[in-house]
Amino acid sequence: MGDEEALAGLRRQAHHLIAELAGPVRRIRLRSGPAVLEVEWHPEEPTRADVPAGSAESAAPAAGRSTAPNRPPATAAVRAPLVGTFYRAPEPGAKPFVAVGDLVRPGQPVAIVEAMKLMNEVTADRAGRVVAILVEDGHPVEYDQPLVEVDPA
Repeated sequence: MGDEEALAGLRRQAHHLIAELAGPVRRIRLRSGPAVLEVEWHPEEPTRADVPAGSAESAAPAAGRSTAPNRPPATAAVRAPLVGTFYRAPEPGAKPFVAVGDLVRPGQPVAIVEAMKLMNEVTADRAGRVVAILVEDGHPVEYDQPLVEVDPA
């Protein structure tokens, strides 16, 4: 299968997936071999009148765009490495990995995401101070969803 054919298949899959989801979609990423389709919506931007809202064709390219327009540009987000359930602590009743105001260093665990009964550590990719925990403990998260906001200053 050629790249164009794979990309067309990914577009069809994205359109069907988005149509089946109950809530609004902000970002989706699908991969088939070397072909990758990444779509991101920006609600504050005008959409094309000829494309219905929520369709894969109404999306703006994700390259170079911020996924959290209300976040100050000096902060960075630690993002979910996969789809699963977000946990702030290593086990129920334990102290959370980090809290707002804590200093973190690169590679330091900040949370875990459980997927298929496997606990996956989420680590900071830069040093800084935690300014917000963006997801409640025990809630589901999507791939690349911002979880913890860090001010690297």
